[in-house]
Amino acid sequence: MATVSVEVNGRPYAVGCADGQEDRVRQLAQTLDTHVRQVASEVGHVGDLRLFLMAGLLLADELHEARLGVAPAAPEVPPAPAQDGVAEALNAVAARLEKLAQSL
Repeated sequence: MATVSVEVNGRPYAVGCADGQEDRVRQLAQTLDTHVRQVASEVGHVGDLRLFLMAGLLLADELHEARLGVAPAAPEVPPAPAQDGVAEALNAVAARLEKLAQSL
């Protein structure tokens, strides 16, 4: 088993993976980093856990749409102050996921 060092939102993380999968893990971490930084720029720095959760939800939404063959919707996470923005951003993501679930 190999260990890869990746950086997400400016912080290093050691991640274990199968031998030969190091480059793939780096690519996936870079994708996650892009989404985390996008969320952070829209709602401010609200803590890594919340940023990772929101980025994970956006990635899950993209994956779901890709499986359905639907073009990804434009992000609905509005820029807002850090404290109020978290609730608003989570509500926007929840509304987006509910809308998606109703279309199934």
